Amino acid sequence: MNKERIVQQFSEINLLVDEPLMNYTFTKTGGPADILAFPKSERETTDLINYCKEYDISWTVLGNASNLIVRDGGIRGVVIMLMDMNEITIRDSKIVVQAGARLIDTSYAALNSSLSGLEFACGIPGSVGGAVFMNAGAYGGEIKDVFESCQVLRNDGTIHTYTGKEMAFSYRHSAIQAEKAIILSVVFSLATKDAKEIKKAMDEFTFLRESKQPLEYPSCGSVFKRPKGHFTGQLIQQAGLQGLKWGGAQVSEKHAGFIVNIDHATATDYLELIQHIQQVIKEKFDVTLETEVRIIGEKKS
Repeated sequence: MNKERIVQQFSEINLLVDEPLMNYTFTKTGGPADILAFPKSERETTDLINYCKEYDISWTVLGNASNLIVRDGGIRGVVIMLMDMNEITIRDSKIVVQAGARLIDTSYAALNSSLSGLEFACGIPGSVGGAVFMNAGAYGGEIKDVFESCQVLRNDGTIHTYTGKEMAFSYRHSAIQAEKAIILSVVFSLATKDAKEIKKAMDEFTFLRESKQPLEYPSCGSVFKRPKGHFTGQLIQQAGLQGLKWGGAQVSEKHAGFIVNIDHATATDYLELIQHIQQVIKEKFDVTLETEVRIIGEKKS
């Protein structure tokens, strides 16, 4: 891959060469991207993907790198972050949102228009595209509850509109996870409601989040999916793992379902601690913990 040629070809796009992804991930870990791209429009994104296909260059989409661990070797090829595609438009009881917009900002845009349904999302730090990709949820609400449709750039270069049925949402899952595709924009269908009631619910969720989650440290959010019939944090506590340090990473003393970066942790610290937790929980309780966090990239050579 000729990095200089790509930079020259796409001079209108902000492209960074050999950029450390630890500067962007919420864990503050992760190796370099060969090229990190910040397209500002659907056209720029499509042109970039088509170029990668033509020259057989691998590409990866990160969302805003919140619920994500990038291995210490980084990511080869072109890494795309859509943070500059962040427009939010209100249309009656619907919100049309570009994939790079923050879910938190979208929930407050809904509040400002007296639209209800996204209250649960007021503390979820991810992008809208990432939230749809993994059917994000909290406090009894999920993306699928308010999702109407999304525009997706497929690997063949075509743009397709997906309905809720096509997305096949389930717990922390959508059909997009099995595709090499990029969510470009999303339509949420909401309900009108008194803004004071919406704000009250959001304030309650914000209080719960701030009082229970270790927001004072870098983390990737909830590390594991909730196993059927159990609470992940409770299992980790009962196994005596809360507070365990592994390199610069630690099982949060505030919420055992979180792993926090307390002292210049590496992605390897995170991944080894995750594996250790999974092993101990399996041995003690015969429960298999599946990761909710997305783990990508290469090991450091």
